[in-house]
Amino acid sequence: MKKIIAAITAFLVLATSCGTQNLLGGTNNGSSSGGGLGDILSGVLGVLTSQNTLSGLLNLVIGSVKLDERELYGTWSYAAPACAFTSENLLAKAGGAVAAENVNEKLLTAYSQVGINSNNTTLTFTEDGRFSGKIDGLPLSGTYTYDQSNCAVKMQVLGGLLNLTSYVTRSKNGIGLTFESKKLLSLLQTVAKLSGNSTLETIGDLSTKFDGIRVGFDLKK
Repeated sequence: MKKIIAAITAFLVLATSCGTQNLLGGTNNGSSSGGGLGDILSGVLGVLTSQNTLSGLLNLVIGSVKLDERELYGTWSYAAPACAFTSENLLAKAGGAVAAENVNEKLLTAYSQVGINSNNTTLTFTEDGRFSGKIDGLPLSGTYTYDQSNCAVKMQVLGGLLNLTSYVTRSKNGIGLTFESKKLLSLLQTVAKLSGNSTLETIGDLSTKFDGIRVGFDLKK
């Protein structure tokens, strides 16, 4: 997070000292009527985060906010697409929340193709290390372990026949549960075939264009 703040600060100093075109358009020659530092700062933050706070960016980085396992317990329902970054460097390089919004828009298209909604996509985590739920109505159940050091939930489905690793982040709705894009694509393609939908390509595109980004679901209780 410090690297993100430092990058923003350096950019602001450059933008306000050169007297050239500012981020919001027009010129900045030091006049009181032009876009000053406050306007530029507002513009930069508005681009970087849809939550309008730098703390919102922190929630997009896996492991930056350590969730306790007890925060997983209960039944969660799909609320929206979700994505997360594997490092602060990648978050800054990708463009922060701008990249996240781009990814989420693509995910929304894919989820709409499958028909995912809050009624047919749920997950329940219990204190005894078991989970159950459904993705687009397809039932899933098994056991899980949680590694708080990297916020990873390792899920074993059907006695270990299928292993999935997801990553937990905090979100405005509750929690974000994200996967490697290829893993999620494989899961959704299985769901799509069972439901008679065509093969999904959107998430596959994300795996090549956004290396280091995890994709999944924003969940709420």
